[in-house]
Amino acid sequence: MTQSTSPDQTAGLAPGTIRPAGVALFGLLLVASLPIFWIGFVSLAQAWSTAEYSHGPLIPLISLYLFLREQRRMPPPEAGARLRWPGLVVIAGSLALAALGNLMRVPDIVTYAFILWVSGVVLTIFGWDRGRRHQLPVFHLIFMLPLPQMLYWKLTIFLQWVSSALGVWFVSLAGVAVYLEGNVIDLGIYKLQVAEACSGLRYLFPILSFSYLFAILYRGPIWHKAVLLLSAAPLTVLMNSVRIGIIGVLVDRYGIEQAEGFLHFFEGWVIFLVCVAILFGMAMGLQRLTPKPMPLAEAIDLDFQGFGGILARVLSIRAAPALAMAVLLTGAASAAWNTLPAPEAVAPARDPLLLFPRNVENWQSYTVDLEPAVERVLGADDYLNAFYQKPGERSVVSFFVAWYAKQTEGQGIHSPEVCLPTGGWEVFSLEEVPLDLGAVGYGSFRANRAVIQKGLSKQLVYYWFEGRGKRVANDFRAKLSVLTDSMTLGRTDGALVRFVTPIEADETEAEAEARLMRFMMLSLADLPRFVPF
Repeated sequence: MTQSTSPDQTAGLAPGTIRPAGVALFGLLLVASLPIFWIGFVSLAQAWSTAEYSHGPLIPLISLYLFLREQRRMPPPEAGARLRWPGLVVIAGSLALAALGNLMRVPDIVTYAFILWVSGVVLTIFGWDRGRRHQLPVFHLIFMLPLPQMLYWKLTIFLQWVSSALGVWFVSLAGVAVYLEGNVIDLGIYKLQVAEACSGLRYLFPILSFSYLFAILYRGPIWHKAVLLLSAAPLTVLMNSVRIGIIGVLVDRYGIEQAEGFLHFFEGWVIFLVCVAILFGMAMGLQRLTPKPMPLAEAIDLDFQGFGGILARVLSIRAAPALAMAVLLTGAASAAWNTLPAPEAVAPARDPLLLFPRNVENWQSYTVDLEPAVERVLGADDYLNAFYQKPGERSVVSFFVAWYAKQTEGQGIHSPEVCLPTGGWEVFSLEEVPLDLGAVGYGSFRANRAVIQKGLSKQLVYYWFEGRGKRVANDFRAKLSVLTDSMTLGRTDGALVRFVTPIEADETEAEAEARLMRFMMLSLADLPRFVPF
């Protein structure tokens, strides 16, 4: 007589095996983790509400699927799993990193610490020998995290440039006269701005996640998996450029109204689905290169059988001493953080930039409010955008200051390198130069000196980042100092200071620089009232 087996039995779990002590410990572990990782969870929820990271809620579900898929091929964990202590070491390290992120009030650090904590929990429950085999699903969780702000903007600039250049190439292939200025596509009557939303980031993140999953599920040689994984980024950029090119052709032939409808239709999930279809097509092509090609349905392992029983294994988790120690470590870290007063970044007293002198000696000014969309991206707590003119001077000097009360919870200074390409300006030259403004009590420091160009127009730009006793030119060093000062000084405030003047057609670059310096020497004497040093 033969006996049939249930999915639970084939999964290695005896039906009805429930260990209340182990389940209780595991539940306590999850609850104990909430306080120490809380600001990271809040940050994730906010990021997932944006278009770029709207795929985020799907990532934990996909990681769970990958984990259950691995469990299906293995028996339940052994009663005496060896080498659980490496998991406790990882948990302790992740809690220390989370505490650091909380002290700095940087949610990104806390969210990365959470993934490290999950890795440690897996190693603790399964032991080193088996737990290290389940790290791929844990690693996949990285795709649910937002990029650090500075890296996000750097990547945005690069992808905008690539998408613009390729988009213009596609438009020119259709026989349309087109010219590219920065990230502005000039079609003559119409101009299209390849803004942040057109950079392709909102397609890149979900496609990278999907290609990672696709490579794991694909049954084929390792080099096939590598091709599928590595092709995701260039494929996404290419498809985004095709979209921009099609929009350019539509604008040229049918006007901006028809193109707007296509623009909304052809962004978001449509691009994602097209990229997915291409990845499937690549998988089919790769299969044809193998000695024994399989149908695509067999080449992709999408079997969900027995997942219910495998998921129920959590009810049979063993109350090992290492698990109890993980609960104690996590609970102690959360309790300590809950007991201690949360540090708050304190911005010193200052005058609002609205009160900045409109007349600086004989220089008179007018101010221009930024467009609402620009203000939203800038995210400053206060800003000044003024244009100063003096009788006898050949042109104006623009004085821009953006001040931030705190820069560690999503807010932060954007380098002008981000804004210039979206206005059609290209950076002709950029270098760090020394400035000696001791004569006006402003000290000596290094600033960025840039010459930017749009068509035949040129402008000279000086800018730097300042606050908390520092003036620096490099945006990375400025961001790093914010993190350290948040702990040592309790301050994360700071500002971007920028001066711009045109280089007129009938004047030299040196003459424009002399004009800018004359105004800079006069205006900076008043700035410490508005940007505390």
